[in-house]
Amino acid sequence: MDRFRKSANKLRDQVVKQQHAVLKQLGGHASGSDIIIDEVELLRHQQLEKAYASTRAAKHFQREVVRCVEGIISNGNKQLEVANKLADECKKYGTEGPEIGMVLSKPSLQYGTAKIQMDKEQDSMLLALNTEVAEPLRAMFNGSPLEDARQLTQRYDRLRQEAEVQAGEVSKRRTKESGGVDSVVKLQVAETKMQELASSMAVLGKEATSAMLAVEAQQQRLTVQRIIALVHTEQAYHKRVAEILDQLQDQLVSELQHSEARVPSSGAAAEAPIFVDANMGNSAYSKHSQSSNYILAEVFNPFEAESHGELSLSVGDHVVVRQVVPSGWSEGECKGQAGWFPSSCVEARQRVSGVAVYEGYIAL
Repeated sequence: MDRFRKSANKLRDQVVKQQHAVLKQLGGHASGSDIIIDEVELLRHQQLEKAYASTRAAKHFQREVVRCVEGIISNGNKQLEVANKLADECKKYGTEGPEIGMVLSKPSLQYGTAKIQMDKEQDSMLLALNTEVAEPLRAMFNGSPLEDARQLTQRYDRLRQEAEVQAGEVSKRRTKESGGVDSVVKLQVAETKMQELASSMAVLGKEATSAMLAVEAQQQRLTVQRIIALVHTEQAYHKRVAEILDQLQDQLVSELQHSEARVPSSGAAAEAPIFVDANMGNSAYSKHSQSSNYILAEVFNPFEAESHGELSLSVGDHVVVRQVVPSGWSEGECKGQAGWFPSSCVEARQRVSGVAVYEGYIAL
């Protein structure tokens, strides 16, 4: 429809120019003031056509932006449902799991807590996208200023067409040979009507042009502002999420390093067991093979196990120390339980053979 409309307007402008040229050639039959479509009106009409097309394209663009933002909000809300479930499961495992205190429990709790914070940031972003972007644009392309300006332009086009028809009628009557008083009267009536239409068209054209140009400027400015708001909203969201993720990463890495430092790895412990020399105290160690004697040690500093693989000790307990590693941890058995504990918590008392331990000669 727009293509046909533009073609019709272009053809009409060409006809008007031709009429203008013909009327100029008539000399005494017509003067410049009698020409209904002058250069000013022609320029105004072209300006309105351009503004009309511009606001129409911008309106369609605004509508597409709103549709896309609404899609982002809809998909984001669905994503939040899954993300909230993930956060709840992580927190539940960290606080209610069967193995609370093990290596995985605290990191899962930390991740769940951070995930909830990120979900809140996403929810705030989706809300801002609706209030700062979608709603203002929707109000703009559905608002009355744009519709009023378009209606004024359409009224101007209809009046212009009517004026062109009337100008043709006047021109036809002027070119006819004199037909008496009746013809003169009809010509005067036609000219009067033509002048009225010309006056109305000029007033309406100025009003429509002013309204359309104002709406066009506002439309362009508001759309740019909403795009800036869109960028700012996403930027703030990603910046805040990046901060949460950086903090979470530091927590997880720290927790992993802490757990690895507390409980030596099985590979490191199996490489070269170090046994405490009873005659030299805690400050000296000697390497032996797996067949070497064990050390019977007494606990003088209590220790409370905090993770899986550690051994809780109380002051006065006796521990069969089976191996000691350079990181400051020892592995042994006390009261039927085995695990790792800080070497500084015990003092060596005597060396015992592995056979004696397993045959029950040492009562712990």
